[in-house]
Amino acid sequence: MPKFLRARPAQDDGEDRKIRRLAGARHAPADWMERARIVALSWDGLAVPAIAARIGRHQNTVRRWLHRFNVAGLDGLGDRPGAGRKRRITEAQRSAIIAMARSEPPGRLARDGAGELSAEERGPAQWTLDTLAETARDAGIAVGRSQVRRILLAEKVRWRRTRSWATSTDPEFVPKGPASWSSIPPRRPAPR
Repeated sequence: MPKFLRARPAQDDGEDRKIRRLAGARHAPADWMERARIVALSWDGLAVPAIAARIGRHQNTVRRWLHRFNVAGLDGLGDRPGAGRKRRITEAQRSAIIAMARSEPPGRLARDGAGELSAEERGPAQWTLDTLAETARDAGIAVGRSQVRRILLAEKVRWRRTRSWATSTDPEFVPKGPASWSSIPPRRPAPR
C-alpha cells in the first residue's frame, strides 16, 4: 500500500502563521509563496495529486517540497546554497587581475634624468585584454581573454587608455583642448 505524503503539523502557532501568511502574500518571492502554498494546502487536507493539480506543478515537485519542509521546516522551503557552476578562479585571483589592470604596465615608456624616453623590454607598454590575460597566466592564474573582460566590466575597471603616453619637451607646447561648437561643422539633414 503506498505511503501518503503530507506536511508535518506546525510546531507552534508562529510557524503556522508564517506559512499561511507567506502562502497568501502578494509581495514576496514567488518561489517561496508557491512552496508555502504547497504546505498550507497539505495542512488543509489535500493529497499530493490534488495539490499538484491546484498549483499547476508536477506531483514530484510537490513531494520534494513537502519532504524538505518535513525535514527542515520553514528553512527547507528556500533554495539550497551552491546551486550553479562553481567559479573557476578564486576571489584573490580576481583581485589580482583587477590590481594588475589598475597598475602601470611594465614596459611603459618613461623619461630618464636627461629627458630621453626609455623602455625596459620586460612587458607590454599598454594593457590590453590579451596582455592582461597573458600576464595573469604567467602569474599562475588560468584565465582567458573573455573572462578578464567580464571581470573588468563587472568591477567597472578601465583597461583602455585613450590618452597618449608621450608629452612634449618643447617649452612652447600647448596641449590640444576640446573642440568647440563653432569649429564643428553642422550635420546636414538626411534626404527623405
